[in-house]
Amino acid sequence: MRVSVVGTGYVGLVSGVCLAAKGHQVTCVDVDQTKVDKINKGIPPIYEAGLEELLQQHIGTNITATTDLRKAVMNSELSLIAVGTPFDGQEIDLKYIKLVSEQIGTVLKDKDSYHVVIVKSTVVPGTTDGVVLPILKQASGKTAGADFGVGMNPEFLKEGEAIPDFMYPDRIVLGGIDDRSIDTLGELYAMFEGVDKIRTNTKTAEMIKYTANSLLATLISFSNEIGNLCATVGVDVVEAMHGVHMDKRFTPILETGDRIIPSFTTYLAAGCGFGGSCFPKDVKALIAYGNQMGNPMSLLESVIEVNAQQPDKMIEMLKRHFPTLDGLKVAVLGMAFKPGTDDIRESPALPVTKLLLEEKAVVTSYDPIARHEAEKVFGNLVDFRDDLSEAIAQADAILIMTRWQQFQEIPALLQGRDPQPLVIDGRRMLDKTSVAKYEGIGLKS
Repeated sequence: MRVSVVGTGYVGLVSGVCLAAKGHQVTCVDVDQTKVDKINKGIPPIYEAGLEELLQQHIGTNITATTDLRKAVMNSELSLIAVGTPFDGQEIDLKYIKLVSEQIGTVLKDKDSYHVVIVKSTVVPGTTDGVVLPILKQASGKTAGADFGVGMNPEFLKEGEAIPDFMYPDRIVLGGIDDRSIDTLGELYAMFEGVDKIRTNTKTAEMIKYTANSLLATLISFSNEIGNLCATVGVDVVEAMHGVHMDKRFTPILETGDRIIPSFTTYLAAGCGFGGSCFPKDVKALIAYGNQMGNPMSLLESVIEVNAQQPDKMIEMLKRHFPTLDGLKVAVLGMAFKPGTDDIRESPALPVTKLLLEEKAVVTSYDPIARHEAEKVFGNLVDFRDDLSEAIAQADAILIMTRWQQFQEIPALLQGRDPQPLVIDGRRMLDKTSVAKYEGIGLKS
């Protein structure tokens, strides 16, 4: 198919590149000429594992980028709207959705052939039908269902694993206003054989996305609340959650006796909090939506409250060992909210670093990917290093904020150090006996 993808952020670019790799002719559209130029040179404006290699394989053949939305829509059969929907504290901001819908509708006014407009951005239930569809009708002067189709196709991409998530999905949600819209969207994914495809209306498609993210966020906050209790009563949360994971409803046992460890169990582990562009924003947006609908979301409000308090646990553990942080040399390891990405949005490392600076600690930091993004926030207030050993060389305390695999080297790097620094493991990724002075989330000191 000929596809136009409007928006070259995380969702738009990953979707566009992967669809091109599947054989579609893709045109990515963005108002930022600098982004467009970079993409056409095979350079992604964002970091995602494997994205650059895949883009370079298909740029100029199956995928191009442009600022010309009109031409892209006129020359495609289907448009994906993949622009940002930031949360302003009260509701998601639909200004970009509305703008692009109006722009596409204006193009459709002059287009003779049937065209399908698909919302890929995360929007609260009712947005596609109640906002996008009326704007398209008004701007085009045409009839939905007869002259153009409308649908909703949520993404389920984990940052750091987005390419395999897209190329080998566990399900594809095909939401539409009618069968023709859904059928056309289905053609886009026709080559994804053997994948469960859910045909539904747009409102249900929108709700599936929010429900999925809210559930995963709830698992994390539940685990963190249990972890905090474990630390209070003298139980190691890692051992406690291991016992929970062994429930065969979570980790099924095959007839051979082998146990399957599903990836979702990683959400049932205590840590210093979740971040990123999805979980915090989506949970807050669903809470606001529920309140607007007269249905308060008390459980999800608690999920956000627990998560907001988790970074403070890192500072609390630090202060158990040091009466003052003034002049204390602290290495903050990991600025990205998770490994495999340079995304620092809502990362627990940000409030922790800010608190350290407020209390006049001397902060060094290392992140293998996200340094450039973190420097935009902290500038020269933090001594960023390109080498892990350099970052921890003079540290009195080391705070692990991101589960980067490189941090497994810390015990070896600390061998022979005297005095030994305090290691506070915010991800419980190290063996608690592997270093001389260890503190961790969900562990009593």
